[in-house]
Amino acid sequence: MQYLDIDKLDAIDADAFANTKPYPFINPAGLLTDDGYARLLENQLDVSLLNPSFNRKRSHGQYSHDRYVLEYQPELEFVPAAWKDFIAELQGSEYSQFIKRLYRCRSFHLNMHWHYAPTGCGVSPHCDSIHKMGSHIFYLNTVDDWDPSWGGQTLVLDDHGRFDTNSAPAFEDFDNIISSECVGNYSTLFLRRDRSWHGVRELTCPDDKLRKVFIVVISRPLLYAARRAINWLKKKK
Repeated sequence: MQYLDIDKLDAIDADAFANTKPYPFINPAGLLTDDGYARLLENQLDVSLLNPSFNRKRSHGQYSHDRYVLEYQPELEFVPAAWKDFIAELQGSEYSQFIKRLYRCRSFHLNMHWHYAPTGCGVSPHCDSIHKMGSHIFYLNTVDDWDPSWGGQTLVLDDHGRFDTNSAPAFEDFDNIISSECVGNYSTLFLRRDRSWHGVRELTCPDDKLRKVFIVVISRPLLYAARRAINWLKKKK
């Protein structure tokens, strides 16, 4: 089983990506093979396996990014084989070369996690921490379980340089909002810049529905290691 469509990855124009405004992002279809995507959907994790993350204080007055979350670790025995095989491809040479070409870097660190969000949850406008180079978000909802009118789109936000990144603007404060396709075999990649504002509006889905994504975070190795060490020290206190 092949999960990543290598031809589709190779076809992405790194120069066009780098020159996209307001900052580098793309929302391509079909970076997963049809069979691979179907296999992942058939083997999705139950929400009971994820950890609740709600009402957590964020910096700069932004509202909590509420969701159920699970960071992938190799020792997690309950992760289905299909997902472990997919993650092995993400950790393999072909995806590595793709990331190096797209993000114009020599080295990086990947960590991966599932996010499931119920109705009423959202991701307030923010810019990612400096340890991140970018993210690759795979959408796990289909037309069978999600209506785009409920939300769930990753929104690229353009402030034309007006806001301090250590602030909490609302979606309505941005000059331009670019919405992603988030239902079916789509994904979003973006490069972190000083003003790479993005977010997800509050979900309006029924109570029995969840927005589901799998996120690959591409980090700067030394800054990622430093951040992990600082978090470890905080927990020890």
